[in-house]
Order: sequence, then C-alpha cells, then structure tokens
Amino acid sequence: MAYLTFDKALLTNLDRSLSKEIIRTNRAGAYNSSTLVDCNTRKYHGQLVLPLPELGEDNYVLLSSLDETVIQHGAEFNLGLHKYGENTFNPNGHKYIREFESDVISTTTYRVGGVILRKERLLVSFEPRVLFRYTLLEAHSPTTLRFRPFLAFRSTNELTHENSLARTDYEACRNGASFQLYDAFPHLFVQISKQADYHHEPLWYKGIEYPKEQERGFAYKEDLLVPGYLEIPIKKGESIIVSAGITEVAPTSLKRMWDKETERRIDKNSMFAWLRNSASQFYKREGEQCHLLAGYPWFKASAREEFFSLPACTLGIGREEYWDAIMNKTALAEVRAFLETDYSRIRLQGMDEPDVLLWFIRAIQQYAEYHSLLEAAKLYGTFCADIVDFIRRQQHPRMFLHANGLLYVDGTQRPATWMNAMEDGRPITPRTGYVVEINALWYNALCFTAAVLRELNQLHEADLLEYQAGLTKKSFVDTFWNGYYLYDYVVDTYQNREVRPSQIWAAALPFTPLTRKQVQAVVNICTKELLTPRGLRTISPKSGEYRPVYIGGQLERDRNFHNGPVWPCTIAAYTRAYLNLYGHSGLGFLERMLVGFEVEMTELTVGTLNELYDGNPPYKGHGGMSYAPSVAAVVEVINMINEQKREDAQKEDTL
Repeated sequence: MAYLTFDKALLTNLDRSLSKEIIRTNRAGAYNSSTLVDCNTRKYHGQLVLPLPELGEDNYVLLSSLDETVIQHGAEFNLGLHKYGENTFNPNGHKYIREFESDVISTTTYRVGGVILRKERLLVSFEPRVLFRYTLLEAHSPTTLRFRPFLAFRSTNELTHENSLARTDYEACRNGASFQLYDAFPHLFVQISKQADYHHEPLWYKGIEYPKEQERGFAYKEDLLVPGYLEIPIKKGESIIVSAGITEVAPTSLKRMWDKETERRIDKNSMFAWLRNSASQFYKREGEQCHLLAGYPWFKASAREEFFSLPACTLGIGREEYWDAIMNKTALAEVRAFLETDYSRIRLQGMDEPDVLLWFIRAIQQYAEYHSLLEAAKLYGTFCADIVDFIRRQQHPRMFLHANGLLYVDGTQRPATWMNAMEDGRPITPRTGYVVEINALWYNALCFTAAVLRELNQLHEADLLEYQAGLTKKSFVDTFWNGYYLYDYVVDTYQNREVRPSQIWAAALPFTPLTRKQVQAVVNICTKELLTPRGLRTISPKSGEYRPVYIGGQLERDRNFHNGPVWPCTIAAYTRAYLNLYGHSGLGFLERMLVGFEVEMTELTVGTLNELYDGNPPYKGHGGMSYAPSVAAVVEVINMINEQKREDAQKEDTL
C-alpha cells in the first residue's frame, strides 16, 4: 500500500474529499492541480496550468478538466465531477471511485459495474504537457472510453464566460484535435496514443462554481467550453495515454515519454520522501536561469522566501545541483546587481526588503554547515563581506545603521518585514524602528562574515567586524530584552510588548546575542504562548490583537494574516533553539511535534504543507496550497532531529 492512500469511504464523501487537494509541477512553472476527486474548487485548479510570458506574469489555465466516460452496451457512465448552483454536483463521477493513492505517481481507481479502470497522471519535466494513462484492469464486455476537454484559456486570476470572441472550432492533429480559443494563446493539442475518433460538438457548460473562491469573497462562477469529445475502444489489460500540451507530439512517442518520466520519479514512501518531492517542485528553470518559487499556485520567485528556503530545499534534500543552479548561476548575479543598483538585471521580487540580504548571508552560513566554513569562505566569503560593507556604508535604500550598531527600518508606509499585509495602502502590522529578527540576523551576519574572513586570512577586516558585532550585541540586549522575553520592535521610546514568534530567530541563530538563560526564557514563552502542532502563532492568545481564524473577505483575512494564525516557517528556528538547550533530552518532544505536520500532509494539499494555519484547533490550513518556507522548515526539523540522533549514537560508540 502507498504511504498516502484514500479509500472509497472518504472519496465518496464530498464534505471530506473536496477539501483535499493535489498539486504537481514540472519545474518550469507549469502545474496540474485539483481535488482528489477531480472536482475543481479553485479558479487556480486545472489539469494544465502554465506560464505564458508573452501574455503577462500570471499563470494561465488552458485545460480546466478532462471528463472521462465509460461506455458499455450503449450505457454511459461519466466519471467527471463539477459543482453548480444550489449545491448541485454533476455528473457525480466520484461515486465510482474506489481508491486514490500516490507513491511514485498519483493513481485513481474506478469501478463501474464489472469495469475496473485505473487512471494515472503526471507532468512532463520542463515541458508544458500533462499525461494521463488509463488501464482497463477488468471488463467483461466491449468497452469504450470518451474524453471531454473543458477549456478555460484564461489567467488564474480571472474567470471566463461564454462570449462571441472565443473560437469554438478545432484543427485535426494526429490521433486527436487542437483548440485555440483566442489568437493570443497557443494551441492546446489533445492526443491519444492510438487512433481515436474526434466528434465536434461545441457546447458551453455554464455556471461552474469554485467554492474556495466563494469562501474568500471573490467571483466564483464561470463558463467553460467543451468543443467535443474523443472516443476510443479499449481492451482488458490495455493501457492508453492521453496527452495535453501546447505542441503536437507523435502519438507513438507517448509510451516512451511516460516510461522516461516515471523513471525520474521517486518512491514517496515516507514523510521525508514526500517533503523532498514537494521541495523539488518549487524549482523553476527559465532558460539559463533557475529560481525557487515561493509556492503554488499564485506565488512568484520572491527574494525573502527563496533565500529562507533554499538551503533546506536543495542541500537538505540531497539536491546539490539545484543549489548550484539557483545560488551560483542565478542568485549571486541578482544580489550583485542590487549592490550595484543595476535593478534591470533582477528577476527576484522584493530584493530591496530590509531583511533579504541578511537571509542571503544566513543561506551561505547554512551552506557552511552542510559543507565546511573553509569551503563557504572560498566560494562566498568576499560576497558576504561586500554585503556587510554595503550595509555599513548606508547604501541600502530601506535600512540604516545607527551609531549603536543596530539597524533601523521604516515600516510605517511600506512593510519592512515578513509581516507584510496591507490595508488602504498602509501596513496592518507596522513593525518599524529596531526590529528584533532583523537585528538578530544582522548580528549573526557580522559574526559569520568575520569568521569567513578569518578563513581567508583577512584578519584586520575580521577584527573590525568582530568589534562591530560586539557593539551590536550589547545594544541588542539593552534594546530588546525586557527581563522575560524580547520586544518585537522598538522605535524612539516605544517598546512593542506583543509576544510574537520573530524573537525565536534571535534564540536560534548560530551567533546569538543572547545568553543561554535568555535563550531559555525566549523558548519558554514561545512554548507556552505560541507553540501549536503546526508551528508558532504570530501573536499570543493573551493579546487583544489576537485573531486566530483566517476567514472572511480579503480585508478581514489581511487583518488576521499575522495576528494569530500559525506560520509553519517558524518551526525550524524553534527546533534549533530547543535542541541547543536540551539536546538528546528534547528529542521525544520534538518527534511528537512532527506528528502534527505528518497528519497535516493528508488533510489539505496532499503531500505538502500550506502557507499558514488557524491559531486555534483544529488548526485548519489556508493560503497557498504549497509554500516553500513551510516545507523547508519541516525538512530542517527532520534533518536536525536526525543529526542529533547521529551525535548521540557517536557518543555511545565512544563510551
């Protein structure tokens, strides 16, 4: 049995199955996503969704759904499922599903009378093409399969409706047909691995609903064009492959293509294997460049999320080649362009955010942890020194180094930190002045850069940075420590006393300005007031600002965004600080904490982790379906626990 398996009882219960989603990517920006029962509940869902740079920065849904029909003795059994008004579902194909499982690839098994049909799907790597393989496992009489493509040809941020501009014609291609609703879009080629008949019967299916968008207060109804259907006989034991892509393919090549792609897949038979798979799906190659996307389905390549997640999503899962492709061949050049104010060369969003360069140095520091300080110094030491010098010379456009050694940011008009929700053009959480995690990262960057400069025998420069770090350390404690925990930010005489998770980074970074007793106090208050089975809450429940449930319209959700919900990206820092304090004796507690994340990987987006979760039980997930910092943080947790176990085993061997 596969590690993630869902049976008939769950799948036929729409209250449960419609909340469980899947997403697969091709590492070039295209993705395939729906619910376990293939009923789209978001406008972002689709069987083939891909970037089309010539049209804009959005992703575009070409093939929304592919409905299958089993035909025997003239009787038709439609396996599709769509939601319409008045809570109506049609054609109720979910009642034929017997099992969904995902190990190497996702597989759905249907039973229609005496027919047992297995459907598998995958995306072709680095090519905008989705493949479906259908295998007739059991049948006692002649069987025909019919396929109806539901076409959208729209941005993921829009909905389509019946209109006179849409072309409802088709062009014949080998074993299939191609469609192009609008001139600006490419053709969509739908082909089958053996000869098929195409019947052209264009029809708009109106009023299809997406309940996830309705929950979010957005438009949620659209019309989709079904231009006709492809029909093909299939024999017991036979497999056929259906391809949907923006270029025509030789039907005889589809089996080889399928076999080649399945060989690339890993057997996802554990929690870590699923996280490894999820982490690798954030890679996006564009020609010679490669970035790590912040997540799916609506995220782009963002500097903060990329640098935060990159070590775990490459080195942490054994994909060193992608560290090289993203860091060495792409990110270094873009950071250098920022330092030289050549912004035209930067593809990453948010490079000017105040903490981004500090997270970049932290990523280099993690590289040193995976390899060695000397190797990191040789590859990146000069680069780290240039960044620190850039900040010390007051060249950063949004961050200022004060005489006390602390960095000052203005977050009153534009968000300066990861708590970046907006209302009426102003930050909802206006963290400004001296911000706790920014200055903790700054102290860590100074100390680490001094260490790599010593490795390069640049002793004078290292001494200078160590002196700077000493000043910063004293000012940090004087400014943020209140005797019990750390202020979230300090500006002028105002000290923000809210208990927030950002202080955990000050306790967790390899170079911390805090004493062991202070680290313990920070961990204790985070444990008591912020810790949940999904990570740390963004604010303590004791606060009058606590809004734990991420629901409602856009404005209400924005107001709640960082004022109660849980962000899993905080859990790695918490784990590092906890292990530093308690070592072996803390393993049991941390392993039990992992169970909450493993359970979550079966609840919403199967095999991955969402962007955020409600702050109160049952900690329902929200936001992006798959979020790189969430996945990266839990990968780090597993690796830290395993490293602690290795250290414990080595100690036992020496006794």
